[in-house]
Amino acid sequence: MIRDEDAQFHPPTTDDPLWAETNYFGLYAGQDTERPVNIGLYGLFRKPIGMVGSTVSINSRRVREPWAAEYWDAQNMPAPASLTDYELANGLRVVCSKPNQVWDVDYSDPAAGVEIHFRYTAIMPAYDINDPDQDPLAADRDMAKTWGHAYAGHFDQSGHYEGEVSVRGRTLPIDCVATMDHSWGVRAERQSSRLSWMHAHFGEDLVVHGLFDFDTANGPDGESPLRLTHGYLVEGGELHGLSGGHGVTRRRGLYPERIDLVLSAGDRTVAVSGEALTTFPWQSQPGVVGHNVLLRWEAEGRVGFGECMDFIGLGELGEVYSRP
Repeated sequence: MIRDEDAQFHPPTTDDPLWAETNYFGLYAGQDTERPVNIGLYGLFRKPIGMVGSTVSINSRRVREPWAAEYWDAQNMPAPASLTDYELANGLRVVCSKPNQVWDVDYSDPAAGVEIHFRYTAIMPAYDINDPDQDPLAADRDMAKTWGHAYAGHFDQSGHYEGEVSVRGRTLPIDCVATMDHSWGVRAERQSSRLSWMHAHFGEDLVVHGLFDFDTANGPDGESPLRLTHGYLVEGGELHGLSGGHGVTRRRGLYPERIDLVLSAGDRTVAVSGEALTTFPWQSQPGVVGHNVLLRWEAEGRVGFGECMDFIGLGELGEVYSRP
């Protein structure tokens, strides 16, 4: 169970210097235009060594280099004392006024003409992937995988983002349902396992979110079968842990182009399909690439939006692209 105090930094459970906590706010704007914008603000806090790595991305394009997006910034800085009220030297300010429910986030880079300002309000309780009372698949966590250690403490949560983004002379209102997360555990600099983290939002009354295992056996342009490891369905104001699910991701250069999922929560089964609108190589840390796309999703006659992050470590990426 996630408690109010989990909004704050946790005492490390090990003396490993790679102990880390993260906050990720993923959102989008302009979804009613021809050029929707995917936005990500992230902090990876390594309190044992007193540093935080923070990234900010704004992208409406299909890019393979982060600097080809409308905006990309990545900096390492001293870690703040608090995770519920902090301001970083890169221009990011975060205040959690109601633990695990309400965050106000502001980011400013005047030199680049970039401003991001929003309030995030949760539409559901924080979803603890390690709590069997909340997540039917919690007992299946694989600690042999590096992501298992990084997510030793972890919750996902969907909410309503409201605000405004300005970039390169374009200003858009932010009004969307999207998903954030918070993790704590030992996070290796180079990941040796893979993780697909994705969600589809059709409004506050229908959201699906899932974490999946996959492999790269079929190469950069091949299909990847997906195996659900954790996830939830929000429907009609009720939160349901996913009890099963599978799918297929069709790829181009390892980026998802189309994703088809069939997910179950008890007796309820929902099929969702998404088509990629953007591509972006998000490096949450130097040793891993999150093949990030914003998708336009369809389910049961409804249209929604949400992103997918397919994380693959640099060691595996080198092997994939070295195959004959």
